[in-house]
Parts: sequence; structure tokens; C-alpha cells
Amino acid sequence: MPLGPPKRITAPDIAARKGGEPIVSLTAYHAHTARLLDEHMDFLLVGDSLGMVMHGYDSTVPVPLELMIMHGQAVVRGAKRALVVVDMPFGSYEESPSQAFRNAARVMKETGCGAIKLEGGVRMSETIRFLSERGIPVMAHIGLTPQSINSMGGFKTQGRERAEWEAIEADAKAVAEAGAFAVVLEGMAELLAARITKQIPIPTIGIGASAECDGQILVLEDMLGLSPWVPKFVKEFANLAGAIEGAVETYAKEVRARSFPAPQHTYAMKGEKSAGKDTERAQRSTSQATKRPKMTGS
Repeated sequence: MPLGPPKRITAPDIAARKGGEPIVSLTAYHAHTARLLDEHMDFLLVGDSLGMVMHGYDSTVPVPLELMIMHGQAVVRGAKRALVVVDMPFGSYEESPSQAFRNAARVMKETGCGAIKLEGGVRMSETIRFLSERGIPVMAHIGLTPQSINSMGGFKTQGRERAEWEAIEADAKAVAEAGAFAVVLEGMAELLAARITKQIPIPTIGIGASAECDGQILVLEDMLGLSPWVPKFVKEFANLAGAIEGAVETYAKEVRARSFPAPQHTYAMKGEKSAGKDTERAQRSTSQATKRPKMTGS
């Protein structure tokens, strides 16, 4: 009897992992990589970092909602098992809980994702509660929040001075109490991230935070060695940039030398074994015609 499709991981499944086996996640932006990652990930984040990684923006601020929906659709098509979480881009949720619900509902309906993520702690707790009570699972995001870089003065690590801890801890407690099923802790002092993980009842997902977090996430292109620059917290698990450059260089050389495409990469005429044999047969016929003696008239 054939097996059915694998059961999709849900937001409640992730919430239930608090204090258990570490939650594994990466970003994904299109169907092909989502398919490759799916078996190994608990959730895939369609992060607004795609604006910088794929579209060349200097920050995540310019990313429009329509772009997130398009990439979200691709990732959902590619991943059959992992929970897919889609970032709400800057300007799509901050105005009011009603605005956030309208846009988050659109994201979920048009992509088929299982949850959305939004940035902000205490200031967004009312919105998180509003969404959660209306059937939209919310992953929160505190610490270094990239959509706020213009007011933060850049991509700055948070909580490296103990005077900052109270406000960040208040953010963590507020999103948990508001109903978020998990929270991303980004660019945060290790001691603070570990402390928050012990304080709140929902899973913490670290990125530049602490191994004590309930899970970890990285930008896929960063950990594969495809990004020209990566933050300190990134470990490059491969160097695909070098491999890609080498493959492209070899391809260019073979094209210029006319050694690619070779006969095995081309299509023969129907009924013939290969284009190479056609060429060989034509050359043999030409040679025989040249050697045939001339006929004289009577």
C-alpha cells in the first residue's frame, strides 16, 4: 500500500518542543532549495532577508508584501514536511492590529504557509494577541530587529551591557504572554539569550544568540559560503561560491574551445544513432567520391 504524503509540522508542534530536542531551521526562498532542505528542517523561514540575498537591497526595509507572497508560494510548493513561516515585511503590520490581520491573512491564504513572523516585543504584543486569537500563528522576533536598523543606527548587537537587559527581557515575556508560539532572538549577548530561554515558556530560536536556545536558524546562503560577507555568528558549512565559480570557469573554457556541447549532449536525427555518426558517414562518402575515376562520353 503506497504511503501518503508526510505530515506537515505545525506551529503547535514547534511550541511543544520547548526544552526538548533542538529545533533546526534555515531560510528558504524558492522551491528547489526548499525541496533539498525539507527532510532535515523543522521549519523553513521565508525571511525578508531575501531582499538583500536575492534582490540586492541594502536592507530588508524596501521588501514589498507581494515579493514575500511570491517566494512563500514557491517554498510551500517545494517543502512537504517542514513548517513554512513567512516574514511580514516592514510596513505591512505596524500600523494597527487590523492592518496586520488583513495582510497576514492574505499571506496565509495565498501561500499556504503555516505561520507568519513579525518583529517587535512589547510594542507589538497587542498585535500578536490579536492575530493569535484569530487563527494566525505568530513567531515573534526580538533583539536585533533588521527592519528597525534606521532607528537602531545599524545592525548592532543587543544586550552586551546589563543596563539593556530589562527592556529585552520585557519584550520576551510580552510576546510569550501575547500568544506567540516561538520567538527569534537575534544578535544578542549569549548570557542574555540563555537567560531568556530559561525565563519564558515558548521556544527561543537563536541567530547570533546562544547554543542554549531551543533552536537555531541561519540564512542558507550564509552557511553555504555563497555570501560575500557574513556576520561573526555564521559558520560556513561549505564553500559553494568557490565550487560555482570553478564550474562556471570550466564551462566558459569548453564553450570557447567548442568542446561543449559534445555529441552526447546533442540530438541525432530520428533513425540515426548519433550526430557524430552522421558526420563520419558524410566524410566517408565525400572521400569515396573523390577517388572514383572520371567517366568519358562516347
